[in-house]
Amino acid sequence: MSDLSNAIVVGVDGSDQALSAVTWAAKAASARGLSLHLVSSTEPYFRGPYGAAAAVAPEAFSEIDELARTRLRNAAKRAAGADAALEVTTEFVQQQPIPLLLHLAESARMLALGTSGRGGFTGMLLGSTAASVAAHAACPVAVVRPPKSPDGPVVVGVDGSAISTDALAAAFAEASWRRVALVAVHASRDHEPSIREVGLGRTEPDPQEPELVLAASLAGLQEQHPDVRVERDTVNSRPRDALLDRSARAQLVVVGSRGRGGFLGMLLGSTSQALLQHAHSPVLVVHPTR
Repeated sequence: MSDLSNAIVVGVDGSDQALSAVTWAAKAASARGLSLHLVSSTEPYFRGPYGAAAAVAPEAFSEIDELARTRLRNAAKRAAGADAALEVTTEFVQQQPIPLLLHLAESARMLALGTSGRGGFTGMLLGSTAASVAAHAACPVAVVRPPKSPDGPVVVGVDGSAISTDALAAAFAEASWRRVALVAVHASRDHEPSIREVGLGRTEPDPQEPELVLAASLAGLQEQHPDVRVERDTVNSRPRDALLDRSARAQLVVVGSRGRGGFLGMLLGSTSQALLQHAHSPVLVVHPTR
């Protein structure tokens, strides 16, 4: 395996979703001067000496492995179509995909995956591999689906938390590389008002607070990216609703793995999970900086 510190890693399984992720990642790597690392795997437990596997001819395993290598070659051709000069490396491993991708995430700049691969059930919005990797990876994870607005801005959710600041920094970089505007969204209603809050009249946020949260979060980052035009968007709605709505007009949504509303130890917050399942654009999940 080559050095992945300046590489975007893409999981390849031959599905159309995975090939879309390859194209997306190839364009992203090309814009950033990064390399692309394509990886495919086959399940090693099918090779055990006992049980059902014992009745499978060895030639079948060879055919499965060759199919995985063929998928890698096809994915490399797809990447070359996006940028013929892009440095592309491939890797085939006899290992389960989730542990493999999580291992690669320890050193990769970013992971990119399709929303659901060949193992997904009909109608499933997000495959188990994408969901698990997005939750546990040590690096940012892009879950790629075709955007409704490919020329739209980059949208980022901001709530003032530390991970939100990391997501905002990543969003600035994405907007700068893509040469588009950045829409910083702060949704001030983290939950539906309780009966007690309604009785006390506490159903509306302080109108100054959202602006203060955005101003504090943007301080410094905006100066580092003077080329990026920033739109501040404060709304009185739940974060998931606000970001899902704006994803229809975005080419990318960036979100922290969990925000202020997350429970201690929670790997993905409800907003991140909702976006991964239902967004109308690719979603980049940023994890806490290690």
